Amino acid sequence: MQWQGRSVRKPSGGRYHTSQGKKRTEIGRAPAETHIGEERRRVVRTYGGNQKVRALRLEYATVSNPATGETRKAKIETVEANSANPNYVRRNLLTRGAIIKTEMGRARIVSRPSQDGVVNAVLLA
Repeated sequence: MQWQGRSVRKPSGGRYHTSQGKKRTEIGRAPAETHIGEERRRVVRTYGGNQKVRALRLEYATVSNPATGETRKAKIETVEANSANPNYVRRNLLTRGAIIKTEMGRARIVSRPSQDGVVNAVLLA
């Protein structure tokens, strides 16, 4: 379980003296780490009774071509680059901002697969 509350330390290195303990609203979950593969999703209950769709594995992306304005479904072949973490390229993890190789060409992911459950991408020129 991850805790996403305020840090115990100040930017100066001093300590905040907490007036309250950890709250249930501050807990986080482990990352979904969406891979390339046969489609697999999980529905997760979130705060307030809402739902998120976690994509665990995805095979296709919805790719938009800004030059022509058309949008098509394309098969994801591999992850080529990821500025968030170079290790994600080796592991073929799909995250927002990752550059993927598709049938239509190279594209940048603009959606959040682990939050939205889909991969939306924009073709690179």
